[in-house]
Amino acid sequence: MVEIAQVFNNNSVLVNLGDHRQAIVKGKGIAFRRTKGNQIDSSKVEKIFYLNTKTAQENLYFLIKDIPIDIVTTTYEIIDYAIKKFDYNVLDYAYITLGDHIFGSYQRILSHTYQESLIPDMSNQYPVEYLISHHALDIIYKNLDIKFPESETKSIALHFINAKGAESQKSDLKEDTTKGINQIVKSILNANKIFRIDANSNYFDRFMIHLQYLAGRLNDSDEDDKEFSENLEREMKNSYPESFKIAKEIYDSLQSQLSVELDSNELLYFIIHIQRLIQEKSN
Repeated sequence: MVEIAQVFNNNSVLVNLGDHRQAIVKGKGIAFRRTKGNQIDSSKVEKIFYLNTKTAQENLYFLIKDIPIDIVTTTYEIIDYAIKKFDYNVLDYAYITLGDHIFGSYQRILSHTYQESLIPDMSNQYPVEYLISHHALDIIYKNLDIKFPESETKSIALHFINAKGAESQKSDLKEDTTKGINQIVKSILNANKIFRIDANSNYFDRFMIHLQYLAGRLNDSDEDDKEFSENLEREMKNSYPESFKIAKEIYDSLQSQLSVELDSNELLYFIIHIQRLIQEKSN
C-alpha cells in the first residue's frame, strides 16, 4: 500500500514511495474521503507519474502554486507519453514551461482572447516533436474537455524541441557559467526597463528557469537548419520587433561575452519570453 503525501482533489494525489521518491497518482475517486497519511486504493489507480529526483519534486510544487492540478497532471501525461512512446529525453523544466503554456492557452480560449501562434511550421525539421504535440491535443481534449486549435501543435512542439536533452546535463552545470548568463541577461533587461514585478513575476521566473538550464546547451547549435533559422528569424523580427530587438541583444551578448555558440531555437525562445514580459502585440 502507498501513503498519501498530499490530496489535490478527489481524482489525484501525491504519494510517498519510499527512498525519498514520490509520484502523482490519478484515478477516479482515488482520494474520496482520504487525507494525508491514508493509504490509497490500488485498484483505482489509472495513471502514475514518477518524481524520482528532487528537481522533479520542486518543479511540481512550483507548478501547483499557480496552475490547476488537472492541467498539471495533463502536462505530466503528455510528457510521459513522449518518454514512453518515443524514448524522448526532456529536461525537467519542460514540465514548467509546457504546463504554463497549456494553462495560458486554456485561459485565453475560455475568455475568447486566443490568437493563433505566429511560430512557423517546423514539422519537416522536427517530425517526432510534432507527433507528440498532435497527440497532446487529444490528451488535453480528453482530460480538460476543451479543444485546442490545431495551430497549438506548433507551440507545444517547440517546448519539446527546446527542452530536449539528458537531465544529467543540469548536474554538470558550472556555477560561474550560470551566474554569468544571469548577469548578462539581467543587465540587458534592466537597460530596457524590464524588472520583476508582481504583474509579471510568473513569466520572469519562467525565464530565469530557462536560463538555468541554458548552460547545459551551450555550443549545441545545428548548422543543418541554418537557412531555415534565418527565415524564422526574419519572420519573428517582423512579427515582434521590440521583443526581437531585446532577445537578439541577449542572444548576441551571451555568445560574444561567453565565447559560446547558441542554437537558433534559443533566440526564438528568448523572443517568446520577452514578448510575455512586455506583452507586445503581434504585427
